[in-house]
Amino acid sequence: MENPKARIEELTALLNYHNQKYYVEDNPEISDYEYDKLLKELETLEAQHPEYISPHSPTQRVGGSVLDKFDTVIHTVRMESLQDAFNEGEVLDFDRRVRSVISEDIGYVVEYKIDGLSVSLEYENGIFVRGSTRGDGTVGEDVTQNLKTIRSIPMRLRDEIPFLEVRGEVFISRDNFKKINEMREAMEEPIFANPRNAAAGSLRQLDPKIAASRQLDIFIFNIQQIQGKEFSTHMDALDFLKKQGFKVIPDNKVYADIQSAYRRVLEIGESRGNLYFDIDGSVVKLNNFTHRDLLGSTSKFPRWAIAYKFPAEKQQTRVSDIVIQVGRTGVMTPLAILEPVRIAGSLVSRATLHNADYIDEKDIRIGDTVIIQKAGDIIPEVVEVVLDKRTGIEKKFKMPEYCAECGALAVREEGEAAYRCTGMNCPAQRLRHIIHFVSKPAMNIDGLGPSTIEQLLEKKLIETAADLYYLNVDDIANMDKMGKKSAKNLMNALDASKKNPLYRLINALGIRHIGEKAAKILAKEYKSIDNLMKASTEELTSIDEVGEKMAQSITKFFAEPQNIDFIQKLKDAGVNCEDVEKDNFVDNRFAGKTFVLTGTLTKYTRSQASSIIESFGGKTASSVSKKTSYVLAGKEAGSKLDKAVELGVRIIGEDEFDELIK
Repeated sequence: MENPKARIEELTALLNYHNQKYYVEDNPEISDYEYDKLLKELETLEAQHPEYISPHSPTQRVGGSVLDKFDTVIHTVRMESLQDAFNEGEVLDFDRRVRSVISEDIGYVVEYKIDGLSVSLEYENGIFVRGSTRGDGTVGEDVTQNLKTIRSIPMRLRDEIPFLEVRGEVFISRDNFKKINEMREAMEEPIFANPRNAAAGSLRQLDPKIAASRQLDIFIFNIQQIQGKEFSTHMDALDFLKKQGFKVIPDNKVYADIQSAYRRVLEIGESRGNLYFDIDGSVVKLNNFTHRDLLGSTSKFPRWAIAYKFPAEKQQTRVSDIVIQVGRTGVMTPLAILEPVRIAGSLVSRATLHNADYIDEKDIRIGDTVIIQKAGDIIPEVVEVVLDKRTGIEKKFKMPEYCAECGALAVREEGEAAYRCTGMNCPAQRLRHIIHFVSKPAMNIDGLGPSTIEQLLEKKLIETAADLYYLNVDDIANMDKMGKKSAKNLMNALDASKKNPLYRLINALGIRHIGEKAAKILAKEYKSIDNLMKASTEELTSIDEVGEKMAQSITKFFAEPQNIDFIQKLKDAGVNCEDVEKDNFVDNRFAGKTFVLTGTLTKYTRSQASSIIESFGGKTASSVSKKTSYVLAGKEAGSKLDKAVELGVRIIGEDEFDELIK
C-alpha cells in the first residue's frame, strides 16, 4: 500500500461513521460482516504502523491494560441531584415555587429518568479526553477507559469545539441484562439484582475488557459547560448534541403548563413496561436557561427541575398453578402461573416464588388471590395472599422429588433454601456444565468459549460435554466465524484433553462442593474414576480433607444413572479415567507442610504456585495460623504477612521458593 497513513485515517472515519449509524441512530448501512472486515483491515494496518494510530480510532475503545485503581476527578461544575416528588400535589408545589420567581411564560421539558449511573464526558477540540462518575457530585472517579468501550459515545465530535462537558446516564438494556445474568448463572457467578446494579458494577471494573463485554449504553441529557457556543434553551442544546453525534435522551417535548407536563409524566408511567431500558421516574425541568439562572440551586439540588418517582405498582390476581423452573445451575425455582394482569405497562402472567421457604412463609396456595408487585424487576413477585378471598378449595404446594426437566433426583442440602437437580444431562444446565467442563481448571480445552458452545447446542451438534469428543472437523468448520484451521485447532485441543490427569476429569464433572483442590485429593486417593464411583460416604469422610457435605455430594452424583452414562461415553471416546502417574516415583518433599500465599507474585500465578506445592504433597491455606509452615510473600503483602511475623511463621520470597522446588 502506497499511503498507509491515509488509509488508516479513511478507515477510522468510515468506522466511526458506521458506529454512529448503528449505535446512536439505530440505522445501520452495512452488515456486521462488512463492518468486521473493515475493522480487521484497520487493526492490521495499525499493527504495522502504530505511529499512525489515532486516539479516536475505534480500535482504542478497549484499553489493553488493567488499572490498579481509579483516579479522582474534581467536577468544576457540580453534578447535582434532583429533588423528588411522589404525587401530583408535590409537582404543583414545584410549579408554584417556579412561578413565584418567573412571571413570564414558561415551558417545561419532560424526560425519562433513566435508572442507570450518571457520568460526565469531557471533550477538548472535539476529542473525548476524560469521563468520570458523578460520585458525591463534587468528586467522582476517572472511568475514561471503561467509557471508551461504550459504542454510543463518540470518540470525536463533528465540530472541533474548544471544550465541552456533557452529562449522561449509563445503562444496560433489558434484553442485554437478561443475557448477562444468564451467562453469569451459567458460570456460577452471582447474578445482578437489576440493570442499574449491572451498569454500575460494569463501569467500575478495573479491567476495561470486562466493561466492554457488558455492552453498556448511554443517553446524554445535559450540557455541563461549553466554550465557543451559547444556547438559550435546553431543547436547542439537545439538538446541538444530537448533531455532534451524541445519543440524547429520546421523546423530548416542551409543555406550556404544569398540567400538560404532569399528564406526560403519567403517560410515561403507564408505558414504562414497553421501553427497552429501565426508568424509575420522569424529570420535569425548565426549558429556558435564563429562567434556570434566575431560580438557581439550593445546597443540594437545582430549583428549576424535579424528579417524579414512580411507585412500585401492585395488582391483585389469582394463582392458577405453581410450576418449577430449572435454572442453569440446577436450582429449581417455583413460579406462580397467574391469571394475566396488566402491571407497569406490561401483561404479567407469572411471578417468582423464590423457594419452598418463601411459599411456606407467605402460605401461598394454588387458587389463592394474591397481590403482585413489579418494581423494575424482570419477573414480578408475590407480595402477599389476600386471605379474605380464600374459599377452602385452594391446594398446598409441595416441591417435587425429581427434576421436571430430566427426571434426576432433586436434593436440598442442609442449611440451603434451594432444591437442586443432580442430573449431569439436565437440558436446563447443559450450557453451564459444558462451560465448566472445558474451562482451564477442568479439561482445559482451548478455543471453546461460551459463544462457540452455545452455537454447538443451537445447531444440535452436541447435547452434553461428552459429545464434544464425537465432533469432526466438518461439524466445526461449518459454524459461524469458524473455518478449517480453527476446526483443526479445536480438534487437536480435544484430542490433547483426553490425556489429562484424572483430577482434571473429576473437577470437570462439576460435582457440587468439589473443586480443583478436592479433585486432586480424590484422584490421589482413589486412582481411577471407577474406584471413586464405588466409594461410600463413610469411606470418603475418612479422608482428612473431605467433609460430610462433600462426601454426600459425591455419592449422590454417582447414584444418578445419567451421570454414569455420561462417564461411560467419555470412556468410549478414549478420555483418560485413571491416575496414569500412580506407578511413577512421587516426590513428597512438602508432605505435611502448609503454605499460605499473599501479595502479588511475579514469577507465578497463585494457581501455578499452589499446583507446584500440591504436586510435592503440600497443602495451601487461605489464612495464617500456628500450623502454617511457610508464608510465600509477594509484592504488597498485607495482613497475612503481619500475622506470620506475629506467630513466628517462616516467610519466604519467590527466590527462596525456587530453591525449595529445585
